[in-house]
Amino acid sequence: MLVYPSGVDVSSSALRFLTQQLRRHRRAIGSRWRRLSAGRQALLTLAHLRVGHTYAQLAAGFGVGTTTAYRYVTEAVELLATLAPSLADAVRTASVKAYLILDGTLLPIDRIAADRPFYSGKHKRHGMNVQVIADPFGRLLWASPALPGAVHDIRAAREHGIVDALAQADIPCWADKGYRGAGGTVRIPCWGRWETLSTGQKAVNRSHAKIRALVEQAVATLKSWRILRKLRCSTTWITSLVQAVLTLLTAATRNSPRTASYGCDGQ
Repeated sequence: MLVYPSGVDVSSSALRFLTQQLRRHRRAIGSRWRRLSAGRQALLTLAHLRVGHTYAQLAAGFGVGTTTAYRYVTEAVELLATLAPSLADAVRTASVKAYLILDGTLLPIDRIAADRPFYSGKHKRHGMNVQVIADPFGRLLWASPALPGAVHDIRAAREHGIVDALAQADIPCWADKGYRGAGGTVRIPCWGRWETLSTGQKAVNRSHAKIRALVEQAVATLKSWRILRKLRCSTTWITSLVQAVLTLLTAATRNSPRTASYGCDGQ
């Protein structure tokens, strides 16, 4: 396998954040020696999450075995997942904001046609349903655990307790028509075909659409991590990946424009 120097478009602050967490973890478990330092393990994990390189490619680039690369990534992802903000944390953060924006997104997975629970009729493909909450500026505040793609957005929101949590905190929430009947503080556009709506209702829906458009920025930020664009892992592992990315996006500051370099597969 050919190896060449490459880069990861992740800020050095994210690398420092993960490195610090791994150092604390190693001290806590009494780890004495590793093939890679905490910093190199952090870089390997970021390369996997951001670029989506396979374990074989990472192993070649970092000069370790494939099994070692798998263990290092798994350890770091599990550590990040435990640090992810909860729904209660997101609601607490949102308490000082005027409103929130709620939307669902589908993370594509590699499944056969027989796997009906994972097939989304809306998107016409297999995937996992993830609910996303953004602030009025389109910044990602929270991402839910992943549910099978066949689960509708309104059901997912109820199962995660999103509607009740926002209602208890009395935080207005803007959502699309997929959340019809959610109740609480969830606001959706006026229902009905466009030609049957009144002039006032059309104006309301235009305003609603402009507000809701900002949540697409949060979804795009989440999916900018290529590991989430086409998942080929076990569906039980997807929630950990989502929570790990969420931790990096919310906990690590992104002020540094520098990127980190590493070796990777030349294919």
